Amino acid sequence: MSPYGSDRSPRRPMRRKLLQALTAGAVLATATGCSFNWKSFPRLGMPTPVTEEAPRILSLWQGSWAAALITGILVWGLIMWSVIFHRRSRTKVEVPPQTRYNMPIEALYTVVPLIIVSVLFYFTARDESKLLSLSAKPAHTINVIGFQWSWGFNYIENVDGDAASPKAGEVPKELASIPDRFTKDFPAGAEGVYQKGVPGDRNADTNNPGPTLYLPKGEKVRFILSSNDVIHSFWVVPFLFKQDVIPGHTNVFEVTPTQEGTFMGKCAELCGVDHSRMLFNVKVVSPEEYRAHLKELAEKGQTGFLPAGIKQTDPARNAETNKL
Repeated sequence: MSPYGSDRSPRRPMRRKLLQALTAGAVLATATGCSFNWKSFPRLGMPTPVTEEAPRILSLWQGSWAAALITGILVWGLIMWSVIFHRRSRTKVEVPPQTRYNMPIEALYTVVPLIIVSVLFYFTARDESKLLSLSAKPAHTINVIGFQWSWGFNYIENVDGDAASPKAGEVPKELASIPDRFTKDFPAGAEGVYQKGVPGDRNADTNNPGPTLYLPKGEKVRFILSSNDVIHSFWVVPFLFKQDVIPGHTNVFEVTPTQEGTFMGKCAELCGVDHSRMLFNVKVVSPEEYRAHLKELAEKGQTGFLPAGIKQTDPARNAETNKL
């Protein structure tokens, strides 16, 4: 006789607990989602892109989540199918038949993961190649220098309008650690201006900590990354992109800002005790305001360049090629 009496099934308490658990889960999900922004849901946690290149990264992110969701649904479905249709109370079998080998299933769980990884690898390699490609002559070149515990920005620009000074092909000694394949693309007459930050700097618009890097909207900017001490990482959050800043190695990438505003940036590589203070801001402005800012730095006496990177021998500096 059933311990619950003739009118009750022993499975009913389990069903009741399952229903209670599902109800509690629904309440928690709705309670924590009161501030959920449905407009941001398609981005799956990513901020709004502010460069021409960022939507490609967002698309890769969304595709990866879609692939993970499809895989998850398949796996969860198989698990639930096994739980429901192969439970002991349904089959009344104490020990079901044991299968040692099942070649179709073994082939399936070997081939399917290989296909998933291969597809993800293809799209990642395709997008990475596109994102790291360099134009022949970028409109602007900025050398970003990471150091403990802030950032420096060398604006490699012809601020005074005199293309004859410095001479073509003449590289300032402060930028001597940058490989020749990048210095050859410096604009003519780029005497440059700079800004050196400290952790105590504040942005005038947002009061966020760190120095502020100015960028022109709608114009391609090449970033040349160098470090004066340890490995850092240059990360502008709404660029959806970050790249390591490595001593003795020069990383380069290009972006074209599409939206004016002030955005947060930070070091994304644990670089020491005050890593958390290595914050900065990126202010995207009109090209006219960008040029006015460069002239303002020149008027403050911040002409020339900050030392970019550690010293290297010439063979070491030019050891890598464009193909690497």
